[in-house]
Amino acid sequence: MLLAAVLVLAPLGAACAWQQQAARSPAIQPVPPSVRFQQQAQQQQLNDDLQKSQLQQQLQQGVSDNAKRPMAKDPRAQRQLDQAAQAQRDRERARQQDLLDRQRDAPELPRVVPQALPASGRSGG
Repeated sequence: MLLAAVLVLAPLGAACAWQQQAARSPAIQPVPPSVRFQQQAQQQQLNDDLQKSQLQQQLQQGVSDNAKRPMAKDPRAQRQLDQAAQAQRDRERARQQDLLDRQRDAPELPRVVPQALPASGRSGG
């Protein structure tokens, strides 16, 4: 008789336990469009900044190359121009790395996770 009672009540207990577990673990919702838009805008801004930086670097290289022409025969002036160009490249590389680091370290926008709904009165109990 005890065995029959256990067999009858076991599925009911399992159903209640499953329902309680489902109530404790809310489903993760997809990222809302406004948040997705903001993330895409931030990514596009980063891409634009990096592209602008690369174009500035190319322009600076052209200016540097033009400045070297008249002094091509003066090794000391050539060395100074090379050092100045290297310093400019180092600064630009550091600026680009800073952009990437700030993007990587920026706090992620929060995801919206709904609160678990209370168990309904139709739980069978």
